[in-house]
Amino acid sequence: MIPFEYRTPKTLKEVYADLSQFGTDAKVVAGGTALVIMMKQRLVRPTCLVSLRSVRGLNQIALKDSGLRIGGLATHREVEISPLVRRRIPLLAETYRRVATIRVRNMATVGGGLAHADPNQDPPPTLIALGATVKAGSGEGAREISMEEFFKDYYETVLKPSEVITEVFVPALPPNSGAAFLKFLPRTADDYATVSAAAVVTLDKAKKTIADVRIALGSVGTTPIRAREAEAVLRGQPVKPEALREAGEKAKQAVDPISDFRGSAAYKKEMAGVFVRRALEKALEGISKKGRARKSSQASKRGRKKR
Repeated sequence: MIPFEYRTPKTLKEVYADLSQFGTDAKVVAGGTALVIMMKQRLVRPTCLVSLRSVRGLNQIALKDSGLRIGGLATHREVEISPLVRRRIPLLAETYRRVATIRVRNMATVGGGLAHADPNQDPPPTLIALGATVKAGSGEGAREISMEEFFKDYYETVLKPSEVITEVFVPALPPNSGAAFLKFLPRTADDYATVSAAAVVTLDKAKKTIADVRIALGSVGTTPIRAREAEAVLRGQPVKPEALREAGEKAKQAVDPISDFRGSAAYKKEMAGVFVRRALEKALEGISKKGRARKSSQASKRGRKKR
């Protein structure tokens, strides 16, 4: 490994100063689960590592405008077990729970994983489907970036060398909404998925028509993608199996996977269509379960009042 300088700033202001000083020769390190491996393989050769570990407050998870603000330094495990995340946006906790192994989740951070920009990661499709945004800070100020615009290419984002992910904002789900994340693992639980899909579906008040939908996929190209063509065939349509199948077909056309040891490109295309349909079905099932639970709770309350 090539020698490098290691900085441990205590504030974001100091982080920005270090990044400004070293420019493209610096790399920000949070959990280090991906960066250290890439350095060992000499895929990246920074002359300075700027650690975020001593910067207070970057791992907080809190309510913000009825959604959730997740600090860039929050670990995958902290998101997974957060009572606030589980209560407000359970799909987020479920997705992070399914990342790799617990050893990785205890070290890997939300911001670090996104900045790494591996198109095979689990969280990005879920975050895109949920309409999340990234807040990036630098010495010049801060800006918000939608998750679907954040990923630029294979292992590449729109972040500038001087910018750091300080937080991720995930808006609350609208009423009558359901969400789901699915992935197909070719081998063990800690492997990357052959294909992953996330869907968020919102029904109208009568729960008969799809008012809105967001669909995203991972492991099907150089970046995670949002399947807008698949969404378009569902909006304003009644909830019917044939509509979900058509959305799956549109999703197949939107992906551009490569052949590798996890499967051929043709196989992954077929899987993309199947998993989009299944994710939509699971999201709709979640809405039905919420409705049944609400009715059961109301009936129980009425029963207690009669007594």
